[in-house]
Amino acid sequence: MCGICGKVNLNNEPVGENLLGRMTSSLVHRGPDDSGIRISGNVGLGHRRLSIIDLSPQGHQPMCNEDGTVWIVYNGEIYNFLDLRPDLMAKGHTFRSRSDTETIIHLYEEYGTACLQYLRGMFAFAIWDERDKSLFIARDRIGKKPLYYYSDGKTFIFASEIKAILADERVERVPDHEAIHHYLTYQYVPSPWTAFRGIRKLPPAQYLILKNGEITLCRYWQLTYLPKHAIKEKDLKHEILERLKEAVRIRLISEVPLGAFLSGGIDSSAIVAVMAGMMNEPVKTFSIGFREEAYNELKFARMVADKYKTDHTEFMVEPDAVDILPKLVWHYNEPFADPSAIPTYYVSKLAREHVTVILNGDGGDENFAGYARYALNAFSEKVRRFFSPALVRAMHPLFMLLPHGGNPNSFFWRLKRFSQVYVRSPELRNADMLCHFMAEMKSDLYTEAFRDEVSGTDSFDLLLAKFHEAGADNLLERTLYSDVMMYLPDALLVKVDVASMANSLEARSPFLDHELMEFVARVPAQLKLKGMTTKHILKETLRGILPDEVLFREKMGFGVPLDYWFRNELKEMAFDTLLGQRAMERGYFNRDYVREILDDHVSRKWNWQYHIFNLLMLELWHREFIDRV
Repeated sequence: MCGICGKVNLNNEPVGENLLGRMTSSLVHRGPDDSGIRISGNVGLGHRRLSIIDLSPQGHQPMCNEDGTVWIVYNGEIYNFLDLRPDLMAKGHTFRSRSDTETIIHLYEEYGTACLQYLRGMFAFAIWDERDKSLFIARDRIGKKPLYYYSDGKTFIFASEIKAILADERVERVPDHEAIHHYLTYQYVPSPWTAFRGIRKLPPAQYLILKNGEITLCRYWQLTYLPKHAIKEKDLKHEILERLKEAVRIRLISEVPLGAFLSGGIDSSAIVAVMAGMMNEPVKTFSIGFREEAYNELKFARMVADKYKTDHTEFMVEPDAVDILPKLVWHYNEPFADPSAIPTYYVSKLAREHVTVILNGDGGDENFAGYARYALNAFSEKVRRFFSPALVRAMHPLFMLLPHGGNPNSFFWRLKRFSQVYVRSPELRNADMLCHFMAEMKSDLYTEAFRDEVSGTDSFDLLLAKFHEAGADNLLERTLYSDVMMYLPDALLVKVDVASMANSLEARSPFLDHELMEFVARVPAQLKLKGMTTKHILKETLRGILPDEVLFREKMGFGVPLDYWFRNELKEMAFDTLLGQRAMERGYFNRDYVREILDDHVSRKWNWQYHIFNLLMLELWHREFIDRV
């Protein structure tokens, strides 16, 4: 796992060595083991290396082909690279290392951009082809590894992180207000935007060609849910388990110690169970817990650790953990408001003390329909014949009078949220359950000037566009597709990639193996969500492999007790930061409305924990990246 960067001056101005040095230095946490740069006139490539496979000097990057006409910087792991080598050697390619990096070079020489079709793994790379003076940058199908770029017509810069692009002082640090508008809805900045004007994300499953000063973007893969498998459920379960085992097996290739995150949920527990059957020594597992019992899953993690006799380590997160928020803001480069970034950082830090590679359960929910909102949306559609939206809309003011104590897990709280979303169409209902600041809330939150500036853009349109482009014929799978295309790569995978790489830890995700995902996508929807049972076929596949207490308990997610913290230990910080002159002078928000949100939360009138955290991380990002010039 590594950090990559590079620059092409379109006016043929030489790239400075000092600049490439600053860019690579900003990525040292992604690659503490080695560093390399190559400058050839107006083209510069930089690399930081975390050594996982082929620890020898032959794995050094930037790396070139036999005659030095093709150069690559690469971040990721190609799990099938050993399978690809014999055919390339038969075609006359010569290998000088045991690295997967060199396999990509020769695939590119042989197939051009079509080389992407042969790669199985996670990756972001850049190839400079001296023969036709072109730059080819690409990102893996699911978006495991990040890649950002900047172009102003005079220069083109790319990097694994935005801070490496900002190392070039010619790149202005100007907030992109449209991106901030979207961030407030989603808790992350969706692709292709970033929070910086002029800097863009390369979306998953896309590549970019820069040639003769022109940029061409192409998409090379799309998940489809049709046609469906025409085999029995018993055979599907067998095939799912075998494919999961294969996805785990190929991710155990490593020349450094590896382990697994163990949350106590189904997905990470399944990975640990499969690993235990393949490894000669106990699996090293790592878990995070909270003092607040409603958020603590440690007892379930221990059940799996005990069953498979893992070498288990735990860490308890306390409210003072928010002291790391400025550090997280620096590592995430953009405002990012998924609070589970806090425990993810800590569990990564804990794991890195013991291993260099970690396997996790990311992708299980998006593959097998694991989120409660999938079931709630389906349930809402079924009962609309008995309870019209108009009736529920009329009863909503009465529901709002019910006490809930600010607890998002209480029955009355859920009833209130259900009455809010029930009246919407299925796709908007899903968006409402997934998102934070809705359009009507933004109208009250924004100042008049900021409202006018972004008034022509509805953030929901981004999600609805994914919903409608899905190659699926039912509500559930269109929702799954939209999550795979937005929520998964722009939120969940960003969270894990940044938190792990901040600690120089490589994270691998067997459930995100694209061949496994393609197979599962074609499993009939009714076997993923059966009635109100989420992940039906995965749970049945794992029956007897995992304890029933883990398989059939209510999903908790990787939650953080922000609701408690913002009423107690973090109350003063939230008020001072969000209502202070520094925040208000940015001109985004109505001070009275921000105070109303804070007051309502403290008084338990409503639970605004995620909205408060959203605003807080935005302000801290401004202080770290915009105010500091």
